Amino acid sequence: MTQDELKKAVGWAALEFVKPGTIVGVGTGSTASHFIDALATMKGQIDGAVSSSVVSTEKLKSYGIPVLDCNDVDSLDVYVDGADEIDHHMNMIKGGGAALTREKIVAAIAKKFICIVDESKRVDILGKFPLPVEVIPMARSYVARELVKLGGQPEYRQNVVTDNGNVILDVYNLEILNPVELENKINGIAGVVTVGLFANRGADVVLMGTQDGVKTIK
Repeated sequence: MTQDELKKAVGWAALEFVKPGTIVGVGTGSTASHFIDALATMKGQIDGAVSSSVVSTEKLKSYGIPVLDCNDVDSLDVYVDGADEIDHHMNMIKGGGAALTREKIVAAIAKKFICIVDESKRVDILGKFPLPVEVIPMARSYVARELVKLGGQPEYRQNVVTDNGNVILDVYNLEILNPVELENKINGIAGVVTVGLFANRGADVVLMGTQDGVKTIK
C-alpha cells in the first residue's frame, strides 16, 4: 500500500469511534482529510463538527456537515487528527500544517483523542521532525534566541501565517527525552502562543496504518 492508502485506511477506521448524536472534533492535514471524507458518510447522524483549521472547515462545509464554534461547545466526544511524529507513550509532535494552536485547543476539550497515522510517523524519541512553535510576530527573534538556549536550532518558516495571524518557528536538532518538561518550558517563553508538542495532552488511542492493516494502540 502507498502512504496515501495507509492514511486513507486509518481515516476511515476512525469512524468506529464516532457515535451518532455527538459533535466531532476534526483535525488538519492529509490524514485528517481522509477522515472528513469518511465522516461525510454519516453526516446526518452527527450533530456537527468543531474544526481546527480554515481548510478543514471549508471541506466539512462542502459536505454539508455543520461546523460549530469551539466557544459554543462544552466538550467533544472525540477528536480525530493526525501527527507528524508519535512516540510509544502517545506523545506527539504536531504543527507541520501550521494549525497547532487550534489543534491543541480542540484536543483540550475532547474526552478522547484518536490519533490517525501511517507507520512512518512512529518514533522511539521525538525530535527528528522539526518542532513547530507558533509565535507572536514581534517576539520572533527573542523566542528564537530562547529556543537556542534550549539546544534547538530554530528556523523561521517563510511565507507562512497561521489562521491566528502569527508566525511559525521550526526547531531542528532536538532530541526530546522529556516531552512534558520541554512543552512547559517552551510554552513559558514570552511571545510563544503554543508549541507543537502534545505531551500534557497526548493521544488516547492510536490507529496506525501498516502494510498488515490498521493497528489499534491504546
